[in-house]
Amino acid sequence: VKVHHTRLVFILSILTAFAPFATDMYLASFPNIARSLHTTTQQVQLSLSTFFLGLAVGQLFYGPLIDRFGRRKPLLAGVALFTVASFLELFAPNIEVFIGLRFLQAVGGCAGMVISRAIIRDLFDEREAARVMTVMMLIQGIGPVAAPVLGGYIVSVTDWHAILGFLFVFGAVCWMAAAYGLPETLPPSHRHDLHPGRLARTVWSLLTHKAYIVPTLAGAFSMSAMFAFISGSPFVFITLHGVSQQHYGWLFASNAIGMTVVAQVNRLLLRYLSPGRIFHRLSVINVVAALIVVGAAGASHLPGLVIPLYLCLSMLPLMGANSTAVAMGASGENAGMASSIMGVLQFGVAGIVSALVSALHDGTAYPMTGLILACSAISAFVLLFDDKRE
Repeated sequence: VKVHHTRLVFILSILTAFAPFATDMYLASFPNIARSLHTTTQQVQLSLSTFFLGLAVGQLFYGPLIDRFGRRKPLLAGVALFTVASFLELFAPNIEVFIGLRFLQAVGGCAGMVISRAIIRDLFDEREAARVMTVMMLIQGIGPVAAPVLGGYIVSVTDWHAILGFLFVFGAVCWMAAAYGLPETLPPSHRHDLHPGRLARTVWSLLTHKAYIVPTLAGAFSMSAMFAFISGSPFVFITLHGVSQQHYGWLFASNAIGMTVVAQVNRLLLRYLSPGRIFHRLSVINVVAALIVVGAAGASHLPGLVIPLYLCLSMLPLMGANSTAVAMGASGENAGMASSIMGVLQFGVAGIVSALVSALHDGTAYPMTGLILACSAISAFVLLFDDKRE
């Protein structure tokens, strides 16, 4: 398949930006949404956990579909669902309907994440895939940087419904970009049927294949530390430390900028080290950084927490890019199903972690920081079972 490399990377990047825009933009507006829908902030926070659940459940279905029908049709259907759900959320009469539509929005939005990984697996080897994913992170970094700032500004000057209007327009633009800019990368001769027996055998073979499942699980837990931060930071920054909604957006954006810049270090490291070796070494460093974060959770001044927290989180994009490249490189002819399982595990764990931040709420920063440490430690522990430890 002949592709324009720069255009491909750009389109795949914006297709994986649904999650940061759909989550980071509305974090600062939780209190406003609660008042508008006559509910509590905790109920609004449940919409975030539900979104993560939708990302996990949705990805389960796309794998078999894209291995059977190719990459384009399921992708366009998913982006269309995200766009329609975003529009309908504008008219949600209560929190229950809002949460339900958030679930559908996530099911549609996750198509970009699943199918982008499969397309990269179709076109590149492991090391080049890691490089491509690193370049994508530079573009993807615009989402986490712009989303909280834009969301905070919108909430300060108008109603939170404007955020949903933005998501509707963003979804429509992404659909157009995918429809006219992405080629089909899976030829008919490489497609598989949807026979339940074959699907079950494929899932079992991937779940029991250490070269695939170990980096997948380790990557899922390491990246879930970011979701602990996303879920806990509104309370820690706004309520606990008195940061305004607008300044919260800038704090969140500064973290995203740091992560984007550090991610580019991966391009240099890949000249000398394999993706697997980089991931193994970073997992150990990340546990040490997470321990420091927990130690800083009781800091009375915000910089005392923010600085070590940002240093810890800055390593996550490197770990995500390399673990994904290693796992997808071991997927063989089942890139679609492998991408689905990876997404289900990533956002399934993220949903649990996000819910735990709320369930363990005790008026301090310890639920958020403690879960960041737990995710980092479990990731490092899983890597002990890697037969190809380097």
